[in-house]
Amino acid sequence: MTLKNYLVVMLTLSAICWGIFFFIATLVDPLTTNWLGFLLFYASLFAALSGSIALLGFFLRFIVRKKDLAFNLVRTAFRQSFLLSLFIISLLILKSQNLFNGLNLALLIVIFTIAELFLGSFKKSYNPKS
Repeated sequence: MTLKNYLVVMLTLSAICWGIFFFIATLVDPLTTNWLGFLLFYASLFAALSGSIALLGFFLRFIVRKKDLAFNLVRTAFRQSFLLSLFIISLLILKSQNLFNGLNLALLIVIFTIAELFLGSFKKSYNPKS
């Protein structure tokens, strides 16, 4: 897949995910819905955020780091968008359950920082030829 095809597909899918999210957000009443309504709401928001942040992260990296390979920029942007979207969804779930406070925020930051450091260094230390 070429970079142009990837960008077109990601932009199209992100727009579709945002449309699905807005449809679900208008359809689901948070006071009367069950767990399935919340699952659809958070899953569609996660997908929309992941795609949008991945595109934004790629474009910012592409502008700043022009000498790096596009594949590496895409991989890094997608990994970080996945983690950032998961972080945002986690914060929203904590807020909806009235569990959001400074300690939980600090714990989430530590957990996601460790996850990013682990995932970012995992590929670099892996050598299949040895």
